[in-house]
Amino acid sequence: MKSIQYKVTGMTCGGCVSLVQTTLEPFAKVSKVTLEPPIVTLTDATIDIELLNQMLAATGKYRLLAIQATPTLKTAALKSTASVVAVKSNSWIKTYQPLLLVFAYILLVSLAIEVKNGSFVLHSWMPHFMAGFFLIFSFFKLLDIRGFASSYAMYDLLAKRIPVYGLIYPFIELGLGLSYVLNWQPFYTNLATFMVMTFSSVGVILAVVNKQKIRCACLGAVFNLPMSTVTIIEDILMAAMALWMFLI
Repeated sequence: MKSIQYKVTGMTCGGCVSLVQTTLEPFAKVSKVTLEPPIVTLTDATIDIELLNQMLAATGKYRLLAIQATPTLKTAALKSTASVVAVKSNSWIKTYQPLLLVFAYILLVSLAIEVKNGSFVLHSWMPHFMAGFFLIFSFFKLLDIRGFASSYAMYDLLAKRIPVYGLIYPFIELGLGLSYVLNWQPFYTNLATFMVMTFSSVGVILAVVNKQKIRCACLGAVFNLPMSTVTIIEDILMAAMALWMFLI
């Protein structure tokens, strides 16, 4: 197990200690927070200090500071160079491989259904594709629903204000997926999908425009995917498909 200690600023009482610990616990197997001295100890943390600080910022004026010696100019230069090399080595395809594989899998299965039916009909294919999308994406979110909710609250406009929405959202996707599978009330299913995905895309667009370096929660907390225009395309695509079926 790897333990890391950080200084904590902004804590003034026992309530602050409890709030900081509750916020950080989903991201470490063990977390210990003390007021005197203001130190937090994390064991096997799953996200870095930048993301931890974003989570704390949503709960109060708390901030983690790394406890380390001041690096020399040479050390800093070496770290900077290593960081650039690491970024260059991670290609776009490698970074988004899990998401691309999921989309390819859904596309393959939905097209196979059309082949079985003997012809490709767009209005028939779309519900099959969207059913697969919502069922698979909700599955990954439900694998670690609290981890998803924490990541989702970093950028979704409603989840920021009402955290419990992050716990409800995977079940909304599950319900939409089942509705498309059963072809249940297509009018209302497509309307609900359009509203949910359009609203979701607003938070994503703002996060990308503001260049927030946060994790995309589209595949839950299982994969560490960065927020980018890929997430915008994903949400808008689902909203556009729902609108198409709603209007036609």
